[in-house]
Amino acid sequence: MDHSGHGMNMDLPPFTLGRGLELSADPFFLIGSLAALALYGWGVVRLVRRGDKWQVGRTISFVAGVLTIMLVMCTKLNDYGMVMFSVHMVQHMVISMLSPILILMGAPITLALRALPVAGRGRKGPREWLLWVLQSRYMRIITHPAFTIPLFIASLYALYFTPLFDTLMGSKAGHIGMMVHFLAVGLVFFWPIMGVDPGPHRPGYIMRMLELFAGMPFHAFFGIALMMASEPMVGTYKNPPASLGIDALSDQTAAGGIAWAFSEVPSVLVLLALLFQWYRSEQRQARRTDRAADRDGDKELEAYNAYLASLAARGR
Repeated sequence: MDHSGHGMNMDLPPFTLGRGLELSADPFFLIGSLAALALYGWGVVRLVRRGDKWQVGRTISFVAGVLTIMLVMCTKLNDYGMVMFSVHMVQHMVISMLSPILILMGAPITLALRALPVAGRGRKGPREWLLWVLQSRYMRIITHPAFTIPLFIASLYALYFTPLFDTLMGSKAGHIGMMVHFLAVGLVFFWPIMGVDPGPHRPGYIMRMLELFAGMPFHAFFGIALMMASEPMVGTYKNPPASLGIDALSDQTAAGGIAWAFSEVPSVLVLLALLFQWYRSEQRQARRTDRAADRDGDKELEAYNAYLASLAARGR
């Protein structure tokens, strides 16, 4: 059974980047993205009006993250992704690895906790419910490396190498659900590693790097498996539309190359961010140590002066 396209127009012209960037909005992702931007903007405006500061870089990062989602889900890239494995792989890599990193660097949870009003005594408002979710046992489980790393890996192998992918691609709801899953998996995987927002797990910098590199090689192996296959492995893309003028196996090889190459991008981005955070943390610790030493030195000087004064008093 051919699941490709779930009823969309199959007479697509050959893919080019310019044509792929034409608008073709998926309503679910368009509304979700605009709502995310509006809520984030509301939080920033609320802080600024209150006289608090919010880093411009965080806002730029969050907006860029949401725009990358809109780029792959609200343009013709999404239409081509239904019939071309290589284009779908670009969507998958962006929405599961690049978008989550940029969004998390925008610190949306920190912004929400600072912008949302505190409810009255004995009551629970949005801020209190958010804190409750962050501190819940469920959140501790789904952000633990023992859960996030296997989930990150299974999202590749268990999905593409079983009939599940074809089943999901057979309906609009299934396709949307799969893309939301990719985004959610990326967010829970990178959240503890990035360490920008508060969360149940705050491992040290070395552990974060180990968690990062524990998942990345499997992306590379997945890409290599696709590139080395001697026949199409995913039913949805076995019979691409003749109008595209592409061969299913060569398109699959391209998809594997994209998955293999893309695994390096987030690794470098996150590693640079972690090294920068580590450096700033060491600088803050050094300043605290210096201040403590200064206070201790002042106390010692005061004690010595008091001792000299007591000797002078005895002499008199």
